Amino acid sequence: MIFTIFLMLFTAACSKEPEALPPPSTNGDLQGEIVLWHSFTQGARNEFMKNAADAFMKEHPGVKITIETFAWSEFYTKWTTGLQSDQVPDVSTALPNHVVELLDADAIIPIDDVIDNIGRDRFYEAPLKEGSLNGKNYSIPIYSHAQVMWYRKDLLEKANLEVPKTWDELFEAAVKLNDPPNVYGLSVPLGMGDMLATRFLNFYVRSAGETLITEDGKANLTSKAAIDGINYWVNMYKSTSPNGSLNFKTLDQSTLFYQGKTAFDFNSGFHIGGVKTNSPDLIDDIEAAPMPKIHADDPEVGIETSNIPMIVWKNSKHPDIAKAFVESLYEKDNYIDFLHSVPAGMLPAMKDIAEDPAFLNEPTIQKFRSSVDIISNAVNRGTAIGMEYEPTLPSVIVTTQNVIEKMFQNIILKNESVQEAAEKAERELNGLIEISKS
Repeated sequence: MIFTIFLMLFTAACSKEPEALPPPSTNGDLQGEIVLWHSFTQGARNEFMKNAADAFMKEHPGVKITIETFAWSEFYTKWTTGLQSDQVPDVSTALPNHVVELLDADAIIPIDDVIDNIGRDRFYEAPLKEGSLNGKNYSIPIYSHAQVMWYRKDLLEKANLEVPKTWDELFEAAVKLNDPPNVYGLSVPLGMGDMLATRFLNFYVRSAGETLITEDGKANLTSKAAIDGINYWVNMYKSTSPNGSLNFKTLDQSTLFYQGKTAFDFNSGFHIGGVKTNSPDLIDDIEAAPMPKIHADDPEVGIETSNIPMIVWKNSKHPDIAKAFVESLYEKDNYIDFLHSVPAGMLPAMKDIAEDPAFLNEPTIQKFRSSVDIISNAVNRGTAIGMEYEPTLPSVIVTTQNVIEKMFQNIILKNESVQEAAEKAERELNGLIEISKS
């Protein structure tokens, strides 16, 4: 269904490069109304966006900002249907895959002027690259986070185990700590309707120096690294994972770790808040480590980084206001307040802020400083899945069509051989990629 929607949008879209619109006004005489969409639906992040809009309107009395919030799943449906009915906002948050699709649909405009006004050199290079086309930037990252390995310190200490550095060491440790139903060594989430199986396979393939989408835009599920990775997660599922994880989605997977039911998991700094809310007595027992490698002495490689950007829509009647509002979010005090609304979960997309004492001297960040440093180190090394070479449609297809999730289900439920299932899934992905080009 998702593929059908965005394929329809792409087919109807103009193929020319989007035109730049005027830069934001700097004379303080902004006049007009804009609509802001964002997906920070609750808590301190939601309050921050309200307060930021109020402060901007107070500084610019001629401006009115209407805010509409949507969960990420609703947001996707809202903008895909909105493009057809010309009901889109002036400015919004997005996900990296959304930006790729919106670029293809000619729906957003360059914001190089905003980036340059804030200071291009202040941003990590990788997040800017994800929203670029033909040398222009169409998105600006508002925060970043990266996938790392989380583990229970208390369980490892009790079993006299070291923190795993390789995938083999992780498998051995997870098996030793597996004590169902009290604690599972590691849950392997393979549910349809989510991308976690794709994410887990990508961890292994990237650590081997390969990618799920090759440089020429093809799916890679049959290389030695990919086949090894599929076998690895099938074996881990059978050895250390609850049976129900065959249908797990993101919330199911995270909740197990929040409740102290898994010894290892993969996620970003958002795990800290999840454990603190659900099992505060375990907060001193969790810590992050770098992603495992094939061999302990392998060089560090980027795995998966998520950069959540802001974008300005082409249909905006007041791009100057939209751009000026975006720029205001990056004023130092504002930006740090925003990041602290989910401390250690949302990390700076700007290098100088990542080292600023005003950002670092927050209690949760101080408590988990070593974990935050590990995540921060991973931020500029990784990309969104499939965007290692450039942001392209295959990256959207591999993460939204559940082909890899279906592959794992066929291996486990239908006893298909790994080689056969991988070949079939690779053909299916490459077929979808070819359709997207037509």
